[in-house]
Amino acid sequence: MEDQIAISRLKQGDLNGLETLVCRYQVQAVRAAYLILQDRSLAEDVAQTAFVKAAQRIHQFDDGRPFGAWFFRIVVNDALKLSKKHERNVSLDEHLDVSTVKLAMWLADPDPNPEQLVEQKETRQIILKAIQSLPPGQRAVVVMKYFFDMRMSDMSVRTGRPLSTIKWWLRDARRRLRGLMEPTKTPKGDRR
Repeated sequence: MEDQIAISRLKQGDLNGLETLVCRYQVQAVRAAYLILQDRSLAEDVAQTAFVKAAQRIHQFDDGRPFGAWFFRIVVNDALKLSKKHERNVSLDEHLDVSTVKLAMWLADPDPNPEQLVEQKETRQIILKAIQSLPPGQRAVVVMKYFFDMRMSDMSVRTGRPLSTIKWWLRDARRRLRGLMEPTKTPKGDRR
């Protein structure tokens, strides 16, 4: 209901509506862009630009649909475009930077016990590092699928890629992530 009021205000030219939407979606927008770009300042720029675009295009928004899904498609598309522009690959050997650690902390449950905290932090760092190792297109489909619960047909439309490419990216990303996330296996003859 709060989104509808904010959107209605924005459509009438009242920028206070945008403020409400920024307060509600800013953190998620930066997180999503960061997961694709792997750069905090670029992610913040993408989020800010996405809010401006949303305000400019608010008359194109269908009030019968959820605002969040529409807005996050703008974020993901802009992050993908910027990622292609920078074509930046992150090494698996690279140490986690401060912004990655902060992102992992944002994702943490506020009430875990100390053991859970350590385990969650390690797991999130492993997941973030694994996601960082993916090419930008695969990072984008992982974010769209698992963070925004988008259908593959919607991903195809939003990225301008054929459905077969989206399916292949997602399948290959899962395979890569599974390989990176599995514990190292000891050979059968090497039992100690």
